[in-house]
Amino acid sequence: MTDLNEIKSFQDLINNDEKPVLVDFYADWCGPCKMVSPVIKQLADEYKGKMITVKVDTDKKPAISAKYKITSIPTIMMFYKGKSVMRLQGAQPYEAIKGSIDSNWPL
Repeated sequence: MTDLNEIKSFQDLINNDEKPVLVDFYADWCGPCKMVSPVIKQLADEYKGKMITVKVDTDKKPAISAKYKITSIPTIMMFYKGKSVMRLQGAQPYEAIKGSIDSNWPL
């Protein structure tokens, strides 16, 4: 998983990568985010080479959060060629997140 440093790099990533990009919008103080974090890590490992997984700290990257209208965390989104193809809000179990990834798989 990658932590992003600039909105430009985020935009480049979601617009130009050939692989889907799973984004975990979170904050360090968020309890539900901490519950989802191991699930995101597990999914990142499972889809390694097929999907890119990144974490965006909403407190440190408010411009990215505002652009994608993140109003509650955790929010998990998947992008493919610049378009949002999946969005989940709140703490979700592994099965729900994996099922949503698989049913929205863009390839």
